[in-house]
Amino acid sequence: MSLIGQKAPAFKADALVGNEFKNLSLEDYRGKWTILFFYPLNFTFVCPTEITGFQDRLSEFRELGAEVIAVSVDSKFSHLAWNSTPRTKGGLGGIQYPLVADLNKEISRSYDVLLPSGVALRGLFLIDPDGTIQHSTINNLSVGRNVDETLRVLRAFQTAQKTGDVCPMNWTPGKDTMTPNPKGAQAWFERHGK
Repeated sequence: MSLIGQKAPAFKADALVGNEFKNLSLEDYRGKWTILFFYPLNFTFVCPTEITGFQDRLSEFRELGAEVIAVSVDSKFSHLAWNSTPRTKGGLGGIQYPLVADLNKEISRSYDVLLPSGVALRGLFLIDPDGTIQHSTINNLSVGRNVDETLRVLRAFQTAQKTGDVCPMNWTPGKDTMTPNPKGAQAWFERHGK
């Protein structure tokens, strides 16, 4: 069953934030857009490319009023060791957003991304400031996600929420939105039809 349109499952868990252990709650992020993503395991191959990719664009997410949280079934101690490992050695090299420790696998299970093997699929959830899931993608283990697309979708949902319009396929900032009624849709199609 899809979680889209549902309240994001709440959780409290230990996390590594920078170089400190903290107890983190999803409720701490209420009032902000949140990118919550799951990855299979620390010290693997595709995972550091995604985690560092989000770190490299973290300022763009924060400019949009969004925070990023990553979750895996590893311990906070494993997170610390991996975050202290240089990128050139396959490590994270100092991620500043939270890395949540889901040792009991309850968070992964509640977001329906837990595999029978005990690791999480590459699930990503866009949660609005009211705590409702607006978007999700779930990849199998072998293919990483796209940070550009995550930013595009975040901007689209923010625009739709702000304007009441809808965003057609491939919408990016600066492109026309569509008023969601027959007259507004017809006007859009007249401008963009072939």
